Amino acid sequence: MGLPFERSEYADRLARLLEKMAEEKLEAVLLFAQESMYWLTGYDTFGYCFFQTLVVKADGSMTLLTRSADLRQARQTSILENISVWVDRVNADPTLDLKNLLSDMDLLGARIGVEYDTHGMTGRVARLVDNQLASFGQITDASYLVSGLRLVKSPAEVAHAKRAAQLADDALDAALPLIKAGGSEADILAAMQGAVFSGGGDYPANEFIIGSGADALLCRYKAGRRTLDTTDQLTLEWAGVNAHYHAAMMRTVLVGEPTARHRELYKACLETITAIEEVLRPGNTFGDVFDTHARILDERGLTRHRLNACGYSLGARFSPSWMEHQMFHVGNPQEILPNMTLFVHMIIMDSDTGTAMTLGHTYLTTEDAPEPLSRHGLDLIQR
Repeated sequence: MGLPFERSEYADRLARLLEKMAEEKLEAVLLFAQESMYWLTGYDTFGYCFFQTLVVKADGSMTLLTRSADLRQARQTSILENISVWVDRVNADPTLDLKNLLSDMDLLGARIGVEYDTHGMTGRVARLVDNQLASFGQITDASYLVSGLRLVKSPAEVAHAKRAAQLADDALDAALPLIKAGGSEADILAAMQGAVFSGGGDYPANEFIIGSGADALLCRYKAGRRTLDTTDQLTLEWAGVNAHYHAAMMRTVLVGEPTARHRELYKACLETITAIEEVLRPGNTFGDVFDTHARILDERGLTRHRLNACGYSLGARFSPSWMEHQMFHVGNPQEILPNMTLFVHMIIMDSDTGTAMTLGHTYLTTEDAPEPLSRHGLDLIQR
């Protein structure tokens, strides 16, 4: 069985979770986030689009409740031994199966934490879970229990993140020759994703962002492809992915001669990200990082053109987003600790002049200065 980590690492993760559960006085947790299940057991699937949950008891026992389609998936990709299957049928309510499972696990009346804030927990599922367990035990929100434990990466996780960063660099190298007048967004996107796959990487947890011309001001992927003009701007946000661990990058690449506004906005991006490197260290918080971003850009009259966040934690994530919960936004008290993998992005979108400028890559925090994981510098890219 090709687990991405040694079994001793999974044992250590479970021990850390059980310690946290004891602090929160939880007798069990119901994990619905796929990344939580993957982190804890190696279980690798996109089956979380249907109902499934991993029950972890305070005694360390774990049971997965899932569909038949994921039975073999769980056996082949994880350390799990106890797997229970709920049956697809008309008007199926798998939360009843869950209630019966919890009863069999002697958890009647127990204090149980539930991961609500995840894409694996739809509103309908949340209502069904709450209805079934309302009189079963004491239910509490444990959405950030595992998420918090995943913030600081182990040496083995850091190795995956560094490999992901190499793949992100490879993707940029593959794209650059194609970014030119008459170049096709389709060819650029295919080359970037192909470089990740050819390097042994995975699908990203969300689509790569690509947009040129007016679409260079967008921060999300959209359907449709365009051919680059003689003078153009192309915004790219992508990630290398290895064993689901992400290392993201972002650039606005200019075709032809940059405008004065492009140069002005690039200078602001570079100045800001350089200043953030001095703050991205233990002793500061995620909120401090954002405050640095906001202060510098606001002093340059760019308040209307910047975003209300400037990055986030990265790790092993599943669709529809490679972002972890912890973001650089105002007031975030999360401390910066060594061995975090953090994506810092500068995004300035000037709709008044139609000018886009972005700059960003992933850092590994240390005891002192952060380590950029990309081999590419932060120079303005012109083609």
